[in-house]
Amino acid sequence: MTDDEGDSPHAPGYAAERFTAFSDAVVAIAITLLILPLMESVGDISSTEGGTWRWLGDHHDQLVSFVLSFAIIAMFWVGNHRQFSRVQRVDAAVIWLMMAWLVTIVWLPVATSITGAAGSGDPVAKSIYMGSMVVTSLLSLCTRLYLRQHPGLHDTPETALIRGVGNDLSLAVLFSLALVISLLFPAIGYYSLILMGANGVLERTITRVFLSRDGRVTG
Repeated sequence: MTDDEGDSPHAPGYAAERFTAFSDAVVAIAITLLILPLMESVGDISSTEGGTWRWLGDHHDQLVSFVLSFAIIAMFWVGNHRQFSRVQRVDAAVIWLMMAWLVTIVWLPVATSITGAAGSGDPVAKSIYMGSMVVTSLLSLCTRLYLRQHPGLHDTPETALIRGVGNDLSLAVLFSLALVISLLFPAIGYYSLILMGANGVLERTITRVFLSRDGRVTG
């Protein structure tokens, strides 16, 4: 058996490189799939009265959900890339946690298509769409907490791990709030996701709480 098969006497689990490359490929495919519903309707422009402007108006909800989902998947990928940048090994628990995380990423193009077809007034579509983002954030949090408990898999500084925990918690809270607001005030629709602009402030607040509990000083 090779070291990649997990028989190294000095390190637990498996080398992380192939797994992170696989994860990157899955995310790339998912973000590409977002455009397919729009591509299917582009051919209708020539036969639509009003041409391109009419098409843009008819597909407004799809266009908005596409831009939002592209930005959100990109945000999740950047966070995941940072999380695994100093991970050398992955064990079975990390692999399955990340497989579950990838399921939510692959699901997002489906949820995006649902929101684009249903429009901004469908509460079930909103719950599916934003609820999946809450689950993605929580799975990232679970992975980060597991890594924190298993330092043999990585060389990430403790402070960086705590900041990551703060970011994951912040995202889960803000996505949940955005969902609640969109359900209570249907006219707002998916624009409640503007709350994500507060992520930096909330992340720093949560991180400061965790660092102070651990006796660390943060600026």
